[in-house]
Amino acid sequence: MSGAAKFLAQHGQAAVVRMDSVRGSSPREEGTWMLVAAGACYGTIGGGQLEYMAIDEARALLAKQGEIKVLDIPLGPEIGQCCGGRVKLTVEQVDDAIRFELIEAELAERQAYPDIYMFGAGHVGRALSEAFALLPVHPIVVDTRAEELALIDDEIDKRLTPVPEDVARNAAPGSAFIILTHDHSLDFLIACEALVRGDAAYVGMIGSKTKRATFDSWCRKSSELKVSPSKLVCPIGVSLNRDKRPEVIAAFVAAEVMAALAPPKNNNMGAEKERREREKTHD
Repeated sequence: MSGAAKFLAQHGQAAVVRMDSVRGSSPREEGTWMLVAAGACYGTIGGGQLEYMAIDEARALLAKQGEIKVLDIPLGPEIGQCCGGRVKLTVEQVDDAIRFELIEAELAERQAYPDIYMFGAGHVGRALSEAFALLPVHPIVVDTRAEELALIDDEIDKRLTPVPEDVARNAAPGSAFIILTHDHSLDFLIACEALVRGDAAYVGMIGSKTKRATFDSWCRKSSELKVSPSKLVCPIGVSLNRDKRPEVIAAFVAAEVMAALAPPKNNNMGAEKERREREKTHD
């Protein structure tokens, strides 16, 4: 059951707040929605005064059984926010049709989450699975050892297999691969399978600079391998981190992977568009 379905099942009446249009900077993007009941909320349109106003309007609508309401809100000093943009919100009571629409939309969104494969269910693998469980991705832990997989939370997708490199070979396009098994040779095999695909969003392998150099040499010496080791991230999660505790490594690696999954953005064009939108709001 999706989160929206659980929320709506728990609360007899609820309103949906939708961010229908966005001009300039805003705390969330167009299409974002949240649910509001008398004593609880599900989701967020970005917090701050904008969200407080939306919640108040939603609860007032529920109390009066009112009709759909449209709010056109400048995100400036008037409401104590400094985003500088402008948003249009709609607030309406959830009926059966809206309930179905929201639940289906949430399920479709979750089904489209990218797959994150973690090869190795040791200390770092477990910490990573917990970190990714909080993010909009589909975490999958792969290991050859049943006793290690048993330590992973039951809600995480787990794959027990004697040939983990086959999992990398058959993964969906755009998947991310994090390799941290108990065996360096196995790490290399999985890394090769992930790299040779050519469609991975991220391929990272835990280890040192020495391990990276060994992998590069191994790729060069093998005439059968057609792998570019330059696409491999190794060591992983170390751009700013020198802490070797599993939970800290997991935090940095998760950030690294999420950055790799983010769609490319033309910063210059985005900045210019945002500037023009800000000018419109002050016309």
